[in-house]
Amino acid sequence: MDAPTVRTLTPDDESAAVATIVLAFAADPMTRWTWPNPDQYLAAMPRMARAFGGRAFAHGSALATDGFTGVALWLPPGVEPDNEGLSAVMQSTVARAQLEDGAGLFEQMAACHPHEPHWYLPLIGVDPAHFGRGHGDALMAHALERCDRERVPAYLESTNPRNMSLYERHGFVPLGAIQAGSSPPLIPMLRKPR
Repeated sequence: MDAPTVRTLTPDDESAAVATIVLAFAADPMTRWTWPNPDQYLAAMPRMARAFGGRAFAHGSALATDGFTGVALWLPPGVEPDNEGLSAVMQSTVARAQLEDGAGLFEQMAACHPHEPHWYLPLIGVDPAHFGRGHGDALMAHALERCDRERVPAYLESTNPRNMSLYERHGFVPLGAIQAGSSPPLIPMLRKPR
């Protein structure tokens, strides 16, 4: 089997990429804790993906494997998620109990982010129909080559224990755990350039 091909996405690719993210996170522990009802999840997750990682499209750092099977939305140094958009999605779609705990999670996430310039990976996902075929590895290797070339660290928060082996295989190291109230744990991870 050939390794998946990675390409850089344009703003015109946003809808297809977001659809892959929605599929990929449908069973994610943190995402489904946030929106346990399927209707809530399907309505909120596209908005959340655009607010959290959508700026990657304008910066040439949104990536996909063949046919949008896998998608990674990387934010370059100095570029942050749309925090106003994130707040609007959370305020309008999340139940009160999760909203209070979610605010605590976002505070802890902000405290864990590196202070030095870094590449941030808010979202990476593979269509569940194509798990285990190297799409996540291809997306990671492609982006991390740039991090290494630029001598800049990479940072992410893992929301699913199943993904830890992928991140660790690519050199990410856990920095602890983030948890608030009834939320599942979130694992901040840093990778120094090689």
